[in-house]
Amino acid sequence: MDRRLAAVLAADVAGYSRLMGVDEEGTLARLKAVRKALIDPTIAAHRGRIVKTTGDGLLVEFSSAVDAVRGAAEVQSGMAEQNASMPQDQRIKFRIGIHVGDIIIDENDIFGDGVNVAARVENECEPGGVLLSGNAFEQIRGKTNFAFDDLGEKTLKNIERPVRLYAVRNATSAATTTTAAISILPSDHSKPLPLPDKPSIAVLPFQNMSGDPDQEYFADGMVEEIITALSRNKQLFVIARNSSFTFKGKAVDIKQVARDLGVRYVLEGSVRKSGNRIRITGQLIDASSGAHLWADKYDGALEDVFELQDQVASSVAGAIVPNVTQAEMERAKRKSTSSLDAYDYYLRAEAAHFQYSRDGTDQAIALFEHAIALDPQFALAHAAQAATINTRQTWGWSADPAADAAQSLAHARSALRLGRQDAQVLARSALPLISQSREVELADRLLDEAIQLDPNGMSGWMWGGFTRIILGDYQTGIDYERRALRLSPLDPRIFFAQAGLAYGYFFLEDYEKGVQCASDALRHHPSNLVALRIAMACNALSGNVEVAQQLQQQLILLAPSEGVSGTPARSPYKGKALLKLMEAYRLAGMPE
Repeated sequence: MDRRLAAVLAADVAGYSRLMGVDEEGTLARLKAVRKALIDPTIAAHRGRIVKTTGDGLLVEFSSAVDAVRGAAEVQSGMAEQNASMPQDQRIKFRIGIHVGDIIIDENDIFGDGVNVAARVENECEPGGVLLSGNAFEQIRGKTNFAFDDLGEKTLKNIERPVRLYAVRNATSAATTTTAAISILPSDHSKPLPLPDKPSIAVLPFQNMSGDPDQEYFADGMVEEIITALSRNKQLFVIARNSSFTFKGKAVDIKQVARDLGVRYVLEGSVRKSGNRIRITGQLIDASSGAHLWADKYDGALEDVFELQDQVASSVAGAIVPNVTQAEMERAKRKSTSSLDAYDYYLRAEAAHFQYSRDGTDQAIALFEHAIALDPQFALAHAAQAATINTRQTWGWSADPAADAAQSLAHARSALRLGRQDAQVLARSALPLISQSREVELADRLLDEAIQLDPNGMSGWMWGGFTRIILGDYQTGIDYERRALRLSPLDPRIFFAQAGLAYGYFFLEDYEKGVQCASDALRHHPSNLVALRIAMACNALSGNVEVAQQLQQQLILLAPSEGVSGTPARSPYKGKALLKLMEAYRLAGMPE
């Protein structure tokens, strides 16, 4: 018999005996059909192995907790969709528990602590939900877009120690969506409004779960703050408050709301008061598919309600925009090439650019060219093209660096001429000014404008952090980068903010923190030259010279001609900061 660590999923049908008592043959037939059409293929798609099945349950082994949770959530979402069309007394609802632990393999079966705890976790799960043990939660923390409710420690039957439990909120929400929803508008208004030519969103009135009518003002104010925060982003089409609030107090069908308001995305949420504490939850839904793109919760003291409103509005807006952008990019990639217009070319280019690979960058540049050719006044496409060409040049992928530098600056200046009131245009146009023409003070002013226009946008804070560090205001730069990471912790550009933090700590001589931040950046993107250089510098001056030399060897493979003497030409830093970098590079073994 062998042992190994595995993610174990245990599932059973809630109320199975009752279902069998009502309709034995029908229940068995439906369960068999669900297994064949949904459960088995979903588990296989997420690289799970069905170990065994019972009449109403199954035991599954995964090598990855992330795969286990994603597969479980997909199953529960699929079951909720199927149940929506079924009579209440015929609905099959699974409870799913997941635990990561040690298992014993005996031929094709598994036993041991990992199996026992998973089974007990499943017993605690609500029908239609997914419940994780603390061990499983720690394995997936920060690796998925799911939100979780911490249920605290529970004493489980025949398990000697308490186990902390976490509920996957996305799965539970999808599984418990009401089927008694009604449309607000009469049937003769069923023709959907045309969708705008940019991502469109409606924020529905938040549900007051407090049982306290006096909290209505807070829930309504929360929604108004979020609508205002989202409206600052020029890339979104946001439905006005008066239209959204026609749905207040009504049970609604999300797809019908989207049709009535002419939007693709809907944000809904709730407010719950308990004693002197208040909890706010929100979830973003793609109305076309019913998929939950994002969900989170916020807790605070009741006496700080207005401060909490501001915090939640800022956090929600900062989290929603990258999720909507990612969803839009995925949607554009699925379109046939012949149907693309300028904005879809732009979205496809963004998806390619955010791969941060040589091929992806070249592909993005070609797609941005198509977008600009279709609409020469498309300011954001010019700004994105400027940033992407800048990436190609600064990452060492350019066949003609001088031509790319000039082209990047030209697109940046065109973008600023066409779209000076757009925060994204300002932020992305600032990059070539920093890297190519060393107009750092101008870039810093543009990034300040971007932050004023959209205080919830990651880009202004992230690149503004770089300019502040370059200008010697290291602590402010660090604060900016921290704000950027808080606003968009799952952004594909996260490694830039982490590298920015590393530079800030390097110049403050906090080399250990610098090493940590640079290592975080390299984990997200091992071939980023900026992160490699600062990781090498921080390690060199912290005394980890051997590690610094190893990083220098990696740098040679990516940029074989790079030497200490070329630092002033490729780096925006000056004076003592520049000399300090060069000293660190020499210690790491970089050739002159």
